[in-house]
Amino acid sequence: MDVKTAVAGTLESSDVMVSYSPSDSDLEIVVESIVVKQRGRLIKSVLEEITSNRGVSKGILTVQDRGALECTLRARVETALDRAGLTL
Repeated sequence: MDVKTAVAGTLESSDVMVSYSPSDSDLEIVVESIVVKQRGRLIKSVLEEITSNRGVSKGILTVQDRGALECTLRARVETALDRAGLTL
């Protein structure tokens, strides 16, 4: 299966938009969040956990957070990676 660009989520309040773009470069994680001071470390930790568990080591993962709960963040990241063709 080919890996492709994919998006999950919205920019609505209390949601998060996650996009993945394939790249030959090492994985780059970009986080924009309205609550980065309060939850920035948690967000990065969740992203690193999921990408590590899935073996994602290349590409660009962009997260635009609008105050989403951790369970929502996890679901959006998993969905974006599934849609990109990075299934377990």
